[in-house]
Order: sequence, then C-alpha cells, then structure tokens
Amino acid sequence: MNIAKNTICLWYDNEAEAAARFYAETFPDSSIGAINLAPGDYPSGKEGDVITVDFRVLGISCIGLNGGPAFQHNEAFSFQVATEDQESECGWCKDKWGISWQITPIVLIQAVTSSDRAAAKRAFDAMMTMKKIDISAIEAAFRG
Repeated sequence: MNIAKNTICLWYDNEAEAAARFYAETFPDSSIGAINLAPGDYPSGKEGDVITVDFRVLGISCIGLNGGPAFQHNEAFSFQVATEDQESECGWCKDKWGISWQITPIVLIQAVTSSDRAAAKRAFDAMMTMKKIDISAIEAAFRG
C-alpha cells in the first residue's frame, strides 16, 4: 500500500465516491484509487458502506471521507485551477457537494505576483474592479 505523505481529506455526506468519479471524469490528471468499505458500523453508516475513496484531482492526492452531515464545506477551502481563459464571475464556482473552485487565468496569477510591484499593483487594482476577469484589461494594466 502506497500512502501519500500529504493528502487532502474532503468530508462528504455519503457521496465521496460520486464526487471522486465526477472529478475523475471532469479534470485531466484525475483518477480514482481505492474504494474502502467500513469494517464496522459507525455513527453515520454501517459495516460495508463506502467509508473512504482515494482519488487524485488535477494531480493532487485526496481522500473522500463519508463522514455524514455534521460538517459542511465553505469558501475557506477551495481548489485553484489555472487556466488560459476565464469562464465565470471572479472565477469562483461551487460543485454540488459544496467544494469551491477558483478558475483563475494564468495571466492574472503572473501579473499580481510579479516582482515588479508597481505593475502587480496596477493589475491587482484593475482586477478588484471586475466581476468577470478581463484578461486583456489585466494585461493592459500590468503594462501600464
């Protein structure tokens, strides 16, 4: 058994396998590994239920835990996906399980993290006025 040294554990209300399958079908470099069944009854399930699912999403090791309804996802955790373009307002979306995703243009990441702090500030200030990221406006602000 190969256990990753650092794995993101995502809590689901009995839908870890469905979520893992969706991510594997949606994103490149994503797959499902072991599907582990509970060896005994537990507070939100019974022996033989799927308790954890090992999966990779965009190359990141994850484990989906069917822990029940006690904890819900929120925007304090999100996956950031770097893209060549922009599809939705501010790049934020939420999947049906409550996981947040930031779909972020590479141009924006490069601009606001530039070592040219004046250019980075111009790009950042331009971004703060946008609902939907306008890549050409970010590039123009960065250039000054």
